[in-house]
Amino acid sequence: MLEVRDEVLLDVGEGVATITLNRPSRKNAMTTASWARLGEVVREVREDPVVRAVVLTGAGGEFCAGADLGGPPDPRHPLTRMGDFSDLAVALYEMPKPVVARVDGVAVGAGCNLALGCDLVVATPRSRFSQIFVRRGLSLDFGGSWLLPRIVGLQQAKRLALLGEVIDAAEAERIGMVTWVRPGEEIDVFVDDLAARLAAGPPTAMALNKSMLHEGSNHGLREALDSEARSQLINFATDAPAAMQAFLDKTDPVFEGRWQL
Repeated sequence: MLEVRDEVLLDVGEGVATITLNRPSRKNAMTTASWARLGEVVREVREDPVVRAVVLTGAGGEFCAGADLGGPPDPRHPLTRMGDFSDLAVALYEMPKPVVARVDGVAVGAGCNLALGCDLVVATPRSRFSQIFVRRGLSLDFGGSWLLPRIVGLQQAKRLALLGEVIDAAEAERIGMVTWVRPGEEIDVFVDDLAARLAAGPPTAMALNKSMLHEGSNHGLREALDSEARSQLINFATDAPAAMQAFLDKTDPVFEGRWQL
């Protein structure tokens, strides 16, 4: 039997952290302990200055089948358990570094919303997505009630939440749940290239872009413009000078995310 530390694997190289859900015998369905381990890894990656981009994936040809309903019972009060669950969802969504979900196979229930909490989703044609909660007598969790309408619109969100349908990668791409669909034999090269491009970007500007885009779903135009102005002032003293000099020198900029004043 896998130790809890083995149920979520972390590999860091070339500025990219790859987090792998590793319970393939259960289609990477997560127990309370493995969710907690994922939270530890997400926080570790957030604080690691070497990491500039993150890839989240699953082992054994599956992404994540959600919560393992057959796992050992958690003796804690459900509100306590769900509070920890919610903290993980927020930590992933608010990660200041770009996060790519590499999806192959199933992404259902909390596993679907785990993918939607990432910034970009790359899937294979054999991927399947479902807000399966209603078919289990449950309501949405792991941020699905907030993420879905913002990503796919209110009517499509209701369709997915109320029917619990399983949709394929092509349909998920059509309604905006998936950013790209790539053949299984090509997805690793595509994701590696994408992660490398993200890792090479200006980390401060990218973190600010993420933050402003997230805020923008709740703010008006004036608030968005104020956030943009504050962010640009930070960029002017961070990576923008290097980018301008590289433009003048006709070279590629090297972004370090360091304060220049």
